[in-house]
Amino acid sequence: MAISRRSTGRKIVVMTEPLSVTNEIIDPLLADLVTGNQDKVVGWMKGEPGAWGFLAGQAVYAVRTHVGRSLGDMERRLVWSRMWWWLEQVKARTNNPF
Repeated sequence: MAISRRSTGRKIVVMTEPLSVTNEIIDPLLADLVTGNQDKVVGWMKGEPGAWGFLAGQAVYAVRTHVGRSLGDMERRLVWSRMWWWLEQVKARTNNPF
């Protein structure tokens, strides 16, 4: 836990926890998401509006459901980053025909 003081003199308590969401936890979930939403993955590769937002939202939902709680900001960013990595892997393997 970190404690800091604002210029008003009030204490601000910031809870900092290590990330409990890791690649080892989320990778199987994201692999299933990519496999189960091939139409959206193709849409993402084609640059279709909404494809990335759908996949990013589904990724956060899948991980949140798996861990049984809301994700922190850094955890969401990790999920989005890892989802993007998975999509780039698929894109590279398909030689991106779009």
